[in-house]
Amino acid sequence: MELSDTVLAALAIGGAVVAVVAVAVAGLALSGQRRVQRAYRVFSRGEREDVLTLIQRHVDEVVALRSEVVALDTRADELRGLLGGCVSRVGTIRYDAFDEMGGHLSYSTALLDERGDGVVLTSIHGRTDTRSYVKPVIGGQSKHTLSEEEAAAIGAAIDSGWGRPRMVKPRARSSS
Repeated sequence: MELSDTVLAALAIGGAVVAVVAVAVAGLALSGQRRVQRAYRVFSRGEREDVLTLIQRHVDEVVALRSEVVALDTRADELRGLLGGCVSRVGTIRYDAFDEMGGHLSYSTALLDERGDGVVLTSIHGRTDTRSYVKPVIGGQSKHTLSEEEAAAIGAAIDSGWGRPRMVKPRARSSS
C-alpha cells in the first residue's frame, strides 16, 4: 500500500501543480483580454462595430486625409507662386544728398520680391525742392545707372530676407 499511496500523493501533487499553472495561464489570458478590450475601445471610439468594419472605416479616413493633404499641397504651391511676386525684401538708405543739408532727409528704398525683382525709389531732398526717382530692378540689378545709395538699398533689401526690413544707418556725404 505504500507504493499506491506514494503514487496517489504524486498524482495529487501533480494535479495541484497543473491546477496552479492553469490558474496562472487563465489570469494571464484575462489580463491580455482586458488590454485588447481597452485597445478596442480606443480604436472603435466607443462604437459597437466588428473589427473589419472598424478597419475599413479607418482605411477610408486615411484615404480621405491623403486626398486632403494632396489638395493642401497643391494650394500651398499656388500660394508660394503668388508670394514669390510679392514684396518681401525691403532696404532703406537715408543720407544727406548735399553738404549744406542735414537731417538725412534724402533716401533710397528698394522694394523687392524673393527673386530680387522690384523697384528702387529715391527721393533727393534739396534746399528748394525735392526730386523723386523710380528705377526697375530685376534679379537685384537695374539697367539704369544706380547711385551708390540705390545700390546699397538694393543690397540691404536682398540681405533683409522675408519680412525683415533693414535700414542702414545714415552716413555723411563726402564733399568732392
